[in-house]
Amino acid sequence: MSKDISIKKGLDISLVGDAKQVTTQILAGGVYAIRPSDFHGITVKLVAKEGSEVKAGDTLFYSKSDERILFPSPVSGKVTDVIRGERRRVLAIIIAGNITQEYKDFGVKDVDKMSPEEVKNHLLSSGCWPFVKQRPYDVIANPNQSPKAIFISAYDSAPLAADLDYTLKGKELELQLALTAVGKLSKGKVHVSVGENTNSPFSNLEGIELHKVSGPHPVGNVGTQISQIDPINKGEVIWVVSPQDLLVIGELLLSGKLNVTRTIALTGSKFNKPKYVTAIAGAQINGLVENNLENNNTRIISGNVLSGNHIKEEDFIGYYDNQITAIPEGDDYEFFGWNKPIFNKISTSRALTFSWLTPKKKYDLNTNTNGEHRAFVITGSYEKVFPLDIYPMQLLKACMYKDLDEMEALGAYEVAPEDFALTEFICVSKQPHQKIIREGLDLMREELG
Repeated sequence: MSKDISIKKGLDISLVGDAKQVTTQILAGGVYAIRPSDFHGITVKLVAKEGSEVKAGDTLFYSKSDERILFPSPVSGKVTDVIRGERRRVLAIIIAGNITQEYKDFGVKDVDKMSPEEVKNHLLSSGCWPFVKQRPYDVIANPNQSPKAIFISAYDSAPLAADLDYTLKGKELELQLALTAVGKLSKGKVHVSVGENTNSPFSNLEGIELHKVSGPHPVGNVGTQISQIDPINKGEVIWVVSPQDLLVIGELLLSGKLNVTRTIALTGSKFNKPKYVTAIAGAQINGLVENNLENNNTRIISGNVLSGNHIKEEDFIGYYDNQITAIPEGDDYEFFGWNKPIFNKISTSRALTFSWLTPKKKYDLNTNTNGEHRAFVITGSYEKVFPLDIYPMQLLKACMYKDLDEMEALGAYEVAPEDFALTEFICVSKQPHQKIIREGLDLMREELG
């Protein structure tokens, strides 16, 4: 039986620069990069060598802790460089892509006839396993474990997020094949959440439990949905797959090819024409934003403004990302900005701020934090935007002083860094909440397994 989700705690950040529903095809070719840092918690063992030719789907490296977890090349071409950092740690593998793509053939599969073990082995051998993440710890799933359920969020409530109903339109066959496949990996249910008033491609698919969600951000975060539908207890595991990665799995089963082409939203006030482009994962940013970016004092973000990564135009889009955001760089200072009425910023407080009077207004915010890093100030504001049944301030402090028992008791198994993006946004103490949670989860994983 489906369960609709409606939350009141949260905050919608309305920004200028929504992507118009127009899609431009970016041709293959150019330069691509796969960065091990996109796959958190993985120690890599390199396979590809500088100068070698690869097809799309060929293995570039694998996980040192589990050699079955492979990381493939997104394109066919030539490995031109392996960038290393301290202690010869691999930072990026650079590939010069061919204009005409060649794909490694993994074979067409009849998913209805596949056993759970065959599905798992096929995802591992084809390099699709990194698309399956797990809670707790928000890392690539351990294939030796069995999840109690699988969660897919088909509604993104983050600022300027891609419209998944638009980007997934017409892909029902691939989605159905992928859902049938991943559904065999768990004895529990496959939970899919869609917007309350949307025409989602998931609406008529089989083998899933559909949930309609409504309310402010972070209602689209899978962590919010898990907490409302099937909370995680100690010793339990839930697997998470994003809709765009389901498409890759579905096309693999349908054609035998690993095609990691994404529909990417170009969003933010610094784009001349915010729109969608189709490009292969790991593509260089300058090829995606060419002749469209006002690159004058601009912050480019791979992902959304709350949890994305700061990048430059010559950098590469993150492997899991389907959004590039460009907003003004906040490197200026306001004279007496702390003691005058504010009309052009969003705030949860009503102290000299008036965004609450115009809830539908769109803002052109910059990256200025409007203050400096300081000790935690207890204001009670975090709880207003944090819908999980957890004490956010107490969990953040437990992570900072590394009390594992307290982190467990306060619900750290349920959270991911993105769940604390809003509390970080409104934090008067300017504390890096997502970094604190990430380090706490890493410590738990290391000490508790």
